[in-house]
Parts: sequence; structure tokens; C-alpha cells
Amino acid sequence: MYKNLFVPVDGSELSHRAMDGSIGLARQLGASITGFVVEPDLPLSVLSRDAQTATERIKEHESRNESHAKALLEQFEQRAKAAGVPFTASHVTAYSVNQAIMDEAEKAGCDMIVMVTHGRGPVGEFLFGSHTKNIVAHSKLPVLVLH
Repeated sequence: MYKNLFVPVDGSELSHRAMDGSIGLARQLGASITGFVVEPDLPLSVLSRDAQTATERIKEHESRNESHAKALLEQFEQRAKAAGVPFTASHVTAYSVNQAIMDEAEKAGCDMIVMVTHGRGPVGEFLFGSHTKNIVAHSKLPVLVLH
């Protein structure tokens, strides 16, 4: 049925629930996991008019993103491998987190996206938005939402 689960994580406490929940599901299904981190692009508002300073800020931002994504995905991979679940990792930097998740899930040949929700409620969702809600509404793939 489902052979490759796409699991976006961000390092929050909830993403650890996504790791554990998706690993348990993958074991039951005999599926593999593609772990994914999408890091935000550097906002243009923080760039300097000075080209050298802007370049330095971009390089620092990219370096931090790369380190964070690799560390998080290595942790996810260790958990998956300890449970006997095949694992691959992917990360990108993008302005649109939602679109990056949907694009990369399809690109990786996954057949389900597994996500957690912050459960912020109507006010929190209004202020911060909901990646999960947007992906459920727009994804071509089925989305399993863990609470």
C-alpha cells in the first residue's frame, strides 16, 4: 500500500513525535522513510546594500542551515536504522515551506506525507499560519496528520 513515507521535520519537540510516529508506521507497513528538512531562505530585509557584507551574511545563513539540517536528519536516520526502517534524507532552502514539502515529496517518489500539527487553535493559526493545514488542502499525496 504505502511504501515510502515523506516526513518533514524541523527540530522542534513535535518533530521528534513525527520521527517516532513515522518509524512505527513504516515498520508496520514495511515502508521506507524519506526524512526532510526545509530551511528558510534569508529574508531580503536583513541583507546589506554592501555586496561583500550581503555575501557574508548569505554564506553564514547557508552554513547554519546546512549544519542544522544535517544534524537533525542524522538523528532521524539513527532512530530509523535502529528500528530497521530504510531511510533516506533530503533538505532544501526555500521561501515557501509548504511548496517545498509538496515538491520534494513528489520528487522523492513518496506515496504519503506524514506530519505533526502544533495544534495552535484559531488564534495561533491566524497569527502563525498552518503548514499542515495548507499541505492537507493542496497536496496531491495523502497526508497523515499526527497530534
